[in-house]
Amino acid sequence: MNNPKKKTNKEPFLSLKGMRDIIDEEYYQFQGFFEKAQEVSVYYGFKPIDTPIVEQEGVFTSSIGEGTDIIDKEMYTLKTKGGDHLALRPEHTAGLMRSYIEHGMQSLPQPLLFYSYGPSFRHDNPQKGRYRQFYQFDIDSLGSEKSIMDALVIKTAWTILEEAGAKKLSVDINSIGDKECRASYIRELVSYYKKNIQFLPAIDHERLKTNPLRILDSKEERTIELNKNAPDSLSHLCADCQKHFKEVLEYLEKMEIPYNINKCLVRGLSYYTRTVVEIMIEDKETGKMITIAGGGRYDYLAKQLGSKKDIPSVGISIGVDRVVEAPWFAKLSPRIIKKPKIYFIQLGFDAKLKSLNVIEILRKGKIPIAQSISKDNLGAQLAVAEKLGMHYAIIFGQKEAMEDSVIFRDMTNRSQDTVKLSNLLDYIKNLK
Repeated sequence: MNNPKKKTNKEPFLSLKGMRDIIDEEYYQFQGFFEKAQEVSVYYGFKPIDTPIVEQEGVFTSSIGEGTDIIDKEMYTLKTKGGDHLALRPEHTAGLMRSYIEHGMQSLPQPLLFYSYGPSFRHDNPQKGRYRQFYQFDIDSLGSEKSIMDALVIKTAWTILEEAGAKKLSVDINSIGDKECRASYIRELVSYYKKNIQFLPAIDHERLKTNPLRILDSKEERTIELNKNAPDSLSHLCADCQKHFKEVLEYLEKMEIPYNINKCLVRGLSYYTRTVVEIMIEDKETGKMITIAGGGRYDYLAKQLGSKKDIPSVGISIGVDRVVEAPWFAKLSPRIIKKPKIYFIQLGFDAKLKSLNVIEILRKGKIPIAQSISKDNLGAQLAVAEKLGMHYAIIFGQKEAMEDSVIFRDMTNRSQDTVKLSNLLDYIKNLK
C-alpha cells in the first residue's frame, strides 16, 4: 500500500474546501449588509443577541432531529480532552433557544424579539452561494403563538432583502400542523409512500423510517414527481391550525407580499411546526427560483432542550452569502467605515517621527486616510496613491515637520496648498 502523500515544508497551506477568506470589497459588502439588516430589525423592535459558535452536541442533535442531512452527515463535531462532545453550530435557532432557557428569559415580558448574525458550519457539498462556513442573519420571536408574529418576521426579512436590492421577491408558504393534527397526516403520508415504495430512491426510502416529512423536501427527480400526488398537509389541519394559517395569509395580503402555497414545503429541520416559509427570488443565470431566506414556527423546540413547558416561537434566516454574491445586491457600504480619499505621504526621518501624530489629528477629525509610511521614496508613495485612485494627497516632509504644516495636493489637477496643522481639519472640511 502506498503511503499517503505527506505535506512538505515547501507547500503552502490553503483554505479548507468550502471555506474562504473574505477580503477587500467583499468584506465591506458583508458588513454593509449586516448594518442594513440590523437597522431594519431595530425599527421593527428586534434587539441583538450573539450565541457561541460551539455548543454541546446535544443542543443540535436533540432539536434538529434524526433523518435530517445536518445530523446524519453535515455537522462538524469534536470531542474534547475532557470527554465533552461538542459541535460547531449548523444553524442559530437551537443555540438561541438554549440561551433563552438558560437565562430564565421566560420571566421577562413576552414575546422577546432577537436578531443575530454570524457564521455557521455544515459539511455540505459546496456549490454556488453555499459554503461549509456560511453566514446567516436571523430574526426570531420567542414567547408568542400569535399569527402576527409569523407575519412580523416575514415582513422584516422581506424588507431587509428589498433594501439590499432584491426585486420581485415571492414567498412560498405552507402549514405542517401541530402535534394535535400532524400525526394523522404523517400516517397517511407514510401509507402513500409505502404504496409507491418501488419509486422511492434509496435516500428517501431511508427517510421513510426516520423522518417521512423530509421526503416532501427531496431533491430526487423520481420523488419530486411522486410528491405531486402526495397527501396535502393543509387538508389535515385542525381548526386552530387552520385559523392560524389563514390569519398569516391575511397579514401577507394586507402587506401586499405575494405568496404561493407550496404543499411540499416542510423545511429541512424537524423542529418546525405550523408555518413554514421560504423567500424566493429568480436566479437570472438559470431562470429558476432560489431560496434566499427560510424559516418557520418552532413551538416545541424548548421542551426538546429541557424546558418544562413549550415556548411558542417563530423565526426566519437569511442566507447572507447568496445575497452578497447576487448580481442584484446593492453593494451596500458600511457607514462605520469610510473609504479614504486622502493619501498620507511622509518624507525623511523627522517627518516620519511626527507622522503618527498627524494621522491622529485626522483620526480625531473623523477623516480616514490611506498610507504606506514604511516607504521613504516620494515617487513610490505617489504611485501607490494614484493606483488606489486617491483624490488628494497630504505630503509631510522635513520642512513641513519643522513648520508644523503639510502640503495638500489635488491629485486630479496637481494643484497644491501649504496648510498649517492647526488649520488642516477646517481646510479639508471646506473642500468642495
